[in-house]
Amino acid sequence: MTAHPDGAWTVQQARNLLMDLGERAPQFRFLIRDRAGQFTEAFDAVLGGAGIEVVKIPPRSPKANAYSERWARTARSEVIDRMLIFGQRHLRAVLDEYVTHFNRHRPHRGSNLGPPDHDDRVMAPVTDLATARIRRRKVLGGLIHEYERAT
Repeated sequence: MTAHPDGAWTVQQARNLLMDLGERAPQFRFLIRDRAGQFTEAFDAVLGGAGIEVVKIPPRSPKANAYSERWARTARSEVIDRMLIFGQRHLRAVLDEYVTHFNRHRPHRGSNLGPPDHDDRVMAPVTDLATARIRRRKVLGGLIHEYERAT
């Protein structure tokens, strides 16, 4: 995170993304971005070198980047608007924990109420709540709760 992103910073972020993706990078075909000044030709070239086509949204069309706008709205309404953030380091820690929850536990309508990191081919067995024990785990200090079967 940075308060004033520039071209060099976004190019480095693209390199960091490709390093984090590792061998999964070829699974991504496109990166949709807006026309902000910090996205330079060098940014596009870094991703293009990995086989990812950079697509610019049309001018003056903020709704064209709906997926990222939706994620930002969800993160804000579920977490950031409900917590007092004490600085950049705290914000980074909160968002890291929320991203993990969002991708591994939070149900999503588009994936049949499973999280994005869920394998749709493997159906979880139905739990009989009359006999099973359920464990509740606090996320973000109790702001969000995750439930799982106790073993």
